[in-house]
Amino acid sequence: MIYIHIPFCHRKCTYCAFYSKPLASTTEARLTAAAYVDALVDEMRRRRDEQAHPIHTIYIGGGTPSLLPLGQMARVVGALRKCFDLSQLEEATIECNPEDLTQEYLLGLKDIGLFNRLSIGLQSLDDEMLHLIGRRHTAQQAVEAVERAYSVGFHNISVDFMYGLPQMSQLPAFDFRLVNHVSAYALTVEEGTALAVQVRQGRVSLPSDDELVRQYYAMREHLAKAGFEQYEVSNYCRPGYHSRHNSRYWNRTPYLGLGAAAHSFDGSRRRWNVADVKQYIATQAFEEETLTDRDAYNELLMTALRTTAGLSLADVPERCRSDFRRKMQRYVDCGWIKLSTPHSPHYTLFQPTAEGLLHADGMAADLFEM
Repeated sequence: MIYIHIPFCHRKCTYCAFYSKPLASTTEARLTAAAYVDALVDEMRRRRDEQAHPIHTIYIGGGTPSLLPLGQMARVVGALRKCFDLSQLEEATIECNPEDLTQEYLLGLKDIGLFNRLSIGLQSLDDEMLHLIGRRHTAQQAVEAVERAYSVGFHNISVDFMYGLPQMSQLPAFDFRLVNHVSAYALTVEEGTALAVQVRQGRVSLPSDDELVRQYYAMREHLAKAGFEQYEVSNYCRPGYHSRHNSRYWNRTPYLGLGAAAHSFDGSRRRWNVADVKQYIATQAFEEETLTDRDAYNELLMTALRTTAGLSLADVPERCRSDFRRKMQRYVDCGWIKLSTPHSPHYTLFQPTAEGLLHADGMAADLFEM
């Protein structure tokens, strides 16, 4: 699997903590984007042997990948085809913002030919709320973008929504028939963001924890009625339309990350590229660390307990099983974890319930091997 980071955006959303760089519509900006793609293609060539086996999923995220001109996107895709074996590709996703999805751009993506899945960041269908969190599109543009994407032939569409927004009183009145996947995230305040400053200064008030929980259950029920099943804390899909790429992250599948700030994982080491466009273009510098057995186990807990699939006792190292069983029993007793034994007691599955998913991070932290 391959992840490519396109770090450019029109402007920074107030809540965004991902590495991104606003890119103005100027000649200098176009040259920066072209130089970035040059560096990206060079990194693909240098690291192609790290993914010598066939690639099953590709995900282009950001930032705002749909801000990249079609000609530059075609260069990225062309390099992917030259450097990697895509004969077994199942899913290729590109993140898009609604305001970028003109008829011309969508047809251009179709002509490039790689992408069979779009992830469109709607976030809200309340114009006042969209303005507050720094989004550039309107609710009408959001709906029209999804309809336009479907009409040109993109029939595997994921949309992002947020809950826990300031003064949020109702769920999005959206026709889910054109989409197969929904990512529904709780708004979180990350240090270093504009939102963190606004909250600290009292300019923005966020819902209470109780209200956040109410909205989580309301969103879950709303999506269930529309035919979506929850398979991870923040992700819902129609049967068979889970994100194959993201699911592999949660299974700790090795992947190659390309671009500024992109992370890679080879099964034992994690590597991250420099989070600076100019430095990436000039040096492609990176850092890396080798995971200990303890690190690997703790990562397994963090990812598996955020999914409805949970984890099997067989996945827990022998040295940790006694403590794991003992601590897990309290979560079974309080209804956060359900047990099933599809094969034998040795393969007992520990699966978070809807309530348990809300406490996934806390359960994982309690189970960590210190």
